[in-house]
Amino acid sequence: MSEDNSTTLANQEQALEDIERIKQRLNMLDQRLDNIDSMVTAVAERVMVQPITFNLICPNCGHDIEISLIGKEKPKI
Repeated sequence: MSEDNSTTLANQEQALEDIERIKQRLNMLDQRLDNIDSMVTAVAERVMVQPITFNLICPNCGHDIEISLIGKEKPKI
């Protein structure tokens, strides 16, 4: 009987540790997504004001790839 209680307590403690680990990982993911959102917003704001060019190298063939984004800022009232 006491073995069942100790096993149950051990399982509950393990479950609580797992939940805490999941919470930490979700918080880390949330922070990463916030950082990505900030970077994308900054790039979008820059594109709206001036052109931006990305120069990439294809990992398969080694060719240079140039991507130019040109935006026009909306008129302000």
